[in-house]
Parts: sequence; structure tokens; C-alpha cells
Amino acid sequence: MRSVAILLLALPLLAHVEPTPRAQGEIDHLIGYIAAASDCRFNRNGSWHDMAEARGHVAMKYEYLRDRDKVATAEDFIDGAASRSSLSGKDYLVQCGASPAVPAGNWLRAELARWRAAHG
Repeated sequence: MRSVAILLLALPLLAHVEPTPRAQGEIDHLIGYIAAASDCRFNRNGSWHDMAEARGHVAMKYEYLRDRDKVATAEDFIDGAASRSSLSGKDYLVQCGASPAVPAGNWLRAELARWRAAHG
């Protein structure tokens, strides 16, 4: 009986987490949004990169986190893969045109809010 209770308590820890189709669509949109922002640049650990490089880096981090069941929502994607360096802890920055650089997490959350408003 005790082993059954332990198993029942452990089940949530063994659960496979993955984005719902809606969340996956939001994540796919955000990754595409990064790539499409050609008038922007992306700062990672003090170095500026074009948005194609940013998209590749963020997508790689997303795949890593997804494979480890750490992404269930678009917010998980933003927080885990697209906001800050896993090594240094420094925020990523995005600068578009002559506008000041902003934290990438804020930039993506604003786009997620626009996307949700337009797509229900």
C-alpha cells in the first residue's frame, strides 16, 4: 500500500509536459517574429547579432528546453529561451531602428499580447 502511495505522489513528477497546439502556435509565431524583424538587432552577452542569428540561438534553446519538458506555454518559451543568457544571466536586448534597446522578454511579451488580441 505504501508503494502505491509513493507512486501516486511521484506521478506528477513523471508527467510529460509539452505545449498545447495553441501554445505551440504562439511559440512558432514568436520565433518567426524574431526572424522577420530585419530592422532590429539582438544583443546577447554584450555582442550584437542580426535577427537571423537571434532566431537560430533562441530556437536552439527552445528545442533544448522542450526536450526536457520545460516549456508548456509561450511565457515559458519567453522566460526560458528568449529573455536572458543561461550562462551569464544577462538579459537579451532588442534594438529596432533608432529606438533604444529594450529587454527581449518585454519585446516578445508585447508581441504575444498583440498576437493574442488579434487571434483570440
